[in-house]
Amino acid sequence: MSTTTSSTATLPFQPSLMSPAQLAAVSFLARYSGATHALHRTRLARWFTWCEANGLEPLVGIQRAHVELYSRDLGDAGLMDSSVNTIMHAVRGYFRFAHIDGTITADPAVYARLPKIQRDESRTQGLDRLELIRFLQVAQTITVHHGALAYLLGINALRASEAAAVRIEDYADVLRGHRVLHLVGKANKPATMPLTVPVLRVLEACRGERATGPLVLRPLSGKPIDRRDVYRMVQRIANFARIPRHISPHSLRHAAITNALDAGVPLRDAQILARHADPRTTEHYDRARGNLDRHGVHFLTAYVAGV
Repeated sequence: MSTTTSSTATLPFQPSLMSPAQLAAVSFLARYSGATHALHRTRLARWFTWCEANGLEPLVGIQRAHVELYSRDLGDAGLMDSSVNTIMHAVRGYFRFAHIDGTITADPAVYARLPKIQRDESRTQGLDRLELIRFLQVAQTITVHHGALAYLLGINALRASEAAAVRIEDYADVLRGHRVLHLVGKANKPATMPLTVPVLRVLEACRGERATGPLVLRPLSGKPIDRRDVYRMVQRIANFARIPRHISPHSLRHAAITNALDAGVPLRDAQILARHADPRTTEHYDRARGNLDRHGVHFLTAYVAGV
């Protein structure tokens, strides 16, 4: 475990040599692992650097005004409001847990104002129904590995890292009559989702005679794919399918969620498909929210028509 000093250098975990700010950073970062840990460490390093440049101790003596000035400086540096809020999430967590641990008597960031983000809908360029169908069909003509990856992303709405991590053993179980896929998602949350017959068919074609190990492999070398391979394979499928814009793995996840909502899947069920903690996140994917034909007033009127 390491953290940042006031000069943003990294040190090993040595409590006797660390300042309260450094120990608070270690305490906060200990909650995370992997990529999330690395991102929060980088975000805290930026806060420490800003404090050093402005003659501030990163923890003790910080006031709400300092936190808001830092947030404003991030925006003035050209960052989008959404990026500012993402960076500030780490800073606010740092102060919150320093307060919980008793390192500081009050949390200066709890009432700090952050940029307001208008999130009426997702900005990701997904695929409509016909494009998704073509993407899935074309993927199977390239290799069985491209086909399996396309279905994991475009039907089961997996993230790039999740799809790359799928192993053959992960979908061997049957639960209540359904063949299921076990996975560990964002924030290390376990999830279980059913596999429909078309998805299972392409996964089995990809598996071949293998009984264990990573499912999707690099077609040429036979080595397990990583997150970067997922991006490259998705782009290759998109090129073969002649989709005239940049398509990423998240575009496929986006397509799975938006097309599920377009198909009439209730918001709660779409949220379960997407594995979103907050239904408002899923709601941003609903392209038909402005459709007056689907407005709830029609259903309510029919329900109470006898009154």
